[in-house]
Amino acid sequence: MSAADAPRSPAFVFERQVRFEEVDAARIVFFARFLGYAHDAMVEFFGQLPGGYVGLINDRAIGLPAVHVECDFVAPLRFGDVARIHVTAARIGRSSCTFRYAMSRKRDGARVAEISHVCVTSDLTTMTSVPIPPDIRTLLERHLVPDAPSAQPHP
Repeated sequence: MSAADAPRSPAFVFERQVRFEEVDAARIVFFARFLGYAHDAMVEFFGQLPGGYVGLINDRAIGLPAVHVECDFVAPLRFGDVARIHVTAARIGRSSCTFRYAMSRKRDGARVAEISHVCVTSDLTTMTSVPIPPDIRTLLERHLVPDAPSAQPHP
């Protein structure tokens, strides 16, 4: 990965090893698994808050369901590889945000995939959108890279 391609600070970095059951007949990670990796990274990202992602869901009844996802695949991951995932906030709105996941292979730094993931902050009791709570907004702002590509404009 060149310096121009390298994710910029203040990315949150999460690493995840590819499991045997995640590869397909071509012996590469099945494409849909990349969204699972992004979600794993998002869960760890919110681990920076008291109670983590579990606390958001179970205690506060706040969810961040996806409303739009885009993914560009660049290189394969194989069983045993470690995906290094740089998580940034590309955009923060009133009730929505765009996460950007820049994935690479740990062993050689090769760029693997780029995912843009738009979420809407929601009250899980009423299933309605709500403004981003202050602690979540502060966390997102710490990892904001505003010139990162964004999937779509959103409120």
